[in-house]
Amino acid sequence: MKKIITLLILSTSYIFSNINAIVSIAPEMTFVKAIGGDKVDVSLMVQPGNSPHTYEPKPSQMTAVAKADVYFAMGVEFEHVWLPKFKNLNSKMDVVDLSQGIEKMDMVHHEEHDVHGEHENEGKDPHIWTSPANVKVIAQNIYNALSTIDPNNTKYYENNLNLFLDKVNNTDKQIKELLSTLKGSRSFMVFHPSWGYFAKAYHLEQIAVEVEGKSPKPRELVNLIEEAKEEKVSAIITQPEFSDASAKVIANELHIPVVKISPIAENWSDNLITMAKTVAGQK
Repeated sequence: MKKIITLLILSTSYIFSNINAIVSIAPEMTFVKAIGGDKVDVSLMVQPGNSPHTYEPKPSQMTAVAKADVYFAMGVEFEHVWLPKFKNLNSKMDVVDLSQGIEKMDMVHHEEHDVHGEHENEGKDPHIWTSPANVKVIAQNIYNALSTIDPNNTKYYENNLNLFLDKVNNTDKQIKELLSTLKGSRSFMVFHPSWGYFAKAYHLEQIAVEVEGKSPKPRELVNLIEEAKEEKVSAIITQPEFSDASAKVIANELHIPVVKISPIAENWSDNLITMAKTVAGQK
């Protein structure tokens, strides 16, 4: 009798146990929580204030990887080094590429920052979540993965997916309304070129301060200032994860504000709306 009760307890706890998922960056956590709801426990790899380009997991995070059912990959830089190690640690863990079905853009850096717009490409841009259209694809990929792992709750995940897609559409609508007020230049200046998909989605152009991952030299700063004047940029957007010293030099020269917006902030919708307000010159 005791054996039967024990088996029943074990089987019941398995049926009702949550999926253990790991994500690389905070926006992913928002997406997975929205669709997985209370049936998925989500652990975040790159903690706030850190850069996904250079992040190294903590021992406690490696312990979480060892227990995970699924890892949702986004294609950010640190994954290239660490995902194979995670898979070696936990061979049973599924790795789901959330960028599947999305055509990635080239990562663009200004080469000499001249006013003729010469550029240099450096690999593919991983910041796919800055476009609402891409987030819809990401959400569908999350739904597909969770429904495969946990088919008994497919309907639950489907309902959550539809609710989330409505929110994405509403975010897109608000951004378009904010940017409809733009009457002049559609260019904005950033330190790190993380907003390429956002720019493409709304027919904007991002001007990068960074040169091949480094702060610009004095001559490049002069050219950047001239370009910013010509394009009539109203603000310079920087990230908390990077130094904004060069951006402040340009901003002081042009008498425009430096606005810190992290593309890897957890509150994805509010973040993109803040970005749209900044580009539109609104507070």
